[in-house]
Amino acid sequence: MTHRLLLLAWCCVLAVGMQAQTDDDWENTWRELDEQTDDEDLTDEDTYELLQQLAEHPIDLNRCDREDLEQLPFLSAQQVMDIVAYRQRYGPLRSLGELRMIRSMDYRQLQLLPYFVVAGEAPDSTHHFPRLATIGRYGRHKLTVAARVPFYERKGDRNGYLGYRYRHWLHYEFGYGDYVRAGLVGAQDAGEPFFKGGNGWGYDAYSYYAQIRKWKTIDNLVVGKYKLSTGLGLVLNNSFALGKLATLQNLGRRQHSLRPHASRSVADYFQGAAATLRLGRPLQLTLFGSYRPVDATLGDDGSIATIVTNGYHRTPTEMEKKHNAHQTAAGFSLGYQGGGLHAGVNGTFTHLDRRLSPNTKTLYRRHYAQGRNFVNVSLNYGYTRYRLSLNGETAIDGHGGMATLNALSYQPSGQLSLVALQRFYGYRYTTLHGHAFSEGGHVQNESGFYLGGTWQPLYGLSLSGYADVAYFPWARYRVSQSSWAQDYLAEVAYQRKAWTLKGRYRARLRQQDNEKKTALRRHNEHRARLTLGYKPDEHWASTTRWDGVRTADNDIEKGWMISENLTWKQQWWMLGLTAAYFDTDSYSSRIYAFESPLPGEFSFPSFYGKGMRLVFSGRASIGQRLQLHARLGHTRYFDRDVIGSGLQQIEGKSTTDLDLQARWRF
Repeated sequence: MTHRLLLLAWCCVLAVGMQAQTDDDWENTWRELDEQTDDEDLTDEDTYELLQQLAEHPIDLNRCDREDLEQLPFLSAQQVMDIVAYRQRYGPLRSLGELRMIRSMDYRQLQLLPYFVVAGEAPDSTHHFPRLATIGRYGRHKLTVAARVPFYERKGDRNGYLGYRYRHWLHYEFGYGDYVRAGLVGAQDAGEPFFKGGNGWGYDAYSYYAQIRKWKTIDNLVVGKYKLSTGLGLVLNNSFALGKLATLQNLGRRQHSLRPHASRSVADYFQGAAATLRLGRPLQLTLFGSYRPVDATLGDDGSIATIVTNGYHRTPTEMEKKHNAHQTAAGFSLGYQGGGLHAGVNGTFTHLDRRLSPNTKTLYRRHYAQGRNFVNVSLNYGYTRYRLSLNGETAIDGHGGMATLNALSYQPSGQLSLVALQRFYGYRYTTLHGHAFSEGGHVQNESGFYLGGTWQPLYGLSLSGYADVAYFPWARYRVSQSSWAQDYLAEVAYQRKAWTLKGRYRARLRQQDNEKKTALRRHNEHRARLTLGYKPDEHWASTTRWDGVRTADNDIEKGWMISENLTWKQQWWMLGLTAAYFDTDSYSSRIYAFESPLPGEFSFPSFYGKGMRLVFSGRASIGQRLQLHARLGHTRYFDRDVIGSGLQQIEGKSTTDLDLQARWRF
């Protein structure tokens, strides 16, 4: 009864509003441009977090420099240079429509940029870093509180979990332009204790940060928890990663990013301080230091068997793994850029207070990282000239293992772009902080070649695709000997007035052990997608989509899903409805579907079996400062009476969740 009253009260609040909301949803546009097709290539949650931060703090095109634009992961190196060159030649941009004059820009970037950049006013040549009094007086505060209310009970909620079944979090942030940011995040997963049972400070996970940018020789300074990436990610990247399709957008451009860790994730972050310094015009130096606890499964001798990154502390066993090891890390990145040439050297040193000792008796773990101390050093390099761009990084670890990643892109015209990418990750190369382009998910035990391109032969028509072939010299999970993998994707998109039609086909051909592990067998996966969109005006839009999958292993399995998404916007409110029906043979033929999340959330659920999915969402602005969000999701299965297993098991055929969020700016 309490749940029903809460839902009724929130719906009543959503029916009231006073003022238009000036920002728009960028998630649907990003989803259309970067939809993925399976769990191994999903849009990274950290990438989503980065885009959310940039949407809330858009870049001023008339004040920004090259480093500011390089924060946008969907821009190529040529496009970044062309935007800066256009402003230098023609002066300040009066409107975003001027971006259409830049030949290297295509319709994908032109669709996304308005969510993350602003233009209009000419910069003040006498502008300097603001005074503290100005920051305190004109800075803006933002407080976000959110909760998920489940209308069901898991087995662990009755007996097993240390906390209640509700998930909730809060995020406070203070900011002044792109100069100062400071914030605090507290997060609680369902089943985790709150102010008890090992969480005496309340929330299970906290993040805190303070950032200063463009102050004298300090280009960027972050104190607290932060994320950092250098080069192409072979040595250092816990910031974000893009999939193979998104690589067509930035054409393999290198990523240098230092930003606060403002999400609820407890994996892949640093805790301490990091700063990027300008050493004259061509030189830039980044230094960082970190000391943080990590979750770990310990062996009988007290060593670390596995570093745990899921962040769950719901049961006594999971709570025992919380913060039972500590990691110290430090490093640097020295870069040079001038005349189209860029080069840099990067280094990291990491120490664990317990020895890392994975079970190397298992063949595929034979060359996993081991020990207490880890060193990685790399050189990154590149050259951009007119429409040709080269980016690369070559790294070595403390034991002599090597890795290299190189990308070459060419844009002969504004309608055609090509990118080729080569990588070699030795099976003896190890890194604790590296994340880079790969098929296997690790910067280890892989060599391969990727070729992709995008062509716009006619206005409104876009053709894109890639081919990626990878070879794994050492054993992998479920593969006890050397193996190969192939990945092919083709996509066509056509837009005319209010209509958009898109088709995509992807084939992934891989090898796995047979049941007796005496030989390898093929595991082929084919996925297809058709999307029809209709958006006659800014008030409402419709998207119809069909997904199909066919997998061939021991048996052939098939699956499909059809979904409809409707959104209706007015001056101060928005309503959305998503309805889907799915029918797949098993989990192996599951289908992933991106669902428009609430701000600060990330939702990419999978569906298998037979059933339907309904999502109702709403947003309302109360004045200029308060924004309310709600989403009610319901999934019903037609082929089972029990959902899930273990402590996550739910007795029944359906699940219903209510997500609530309030954002107050003051």
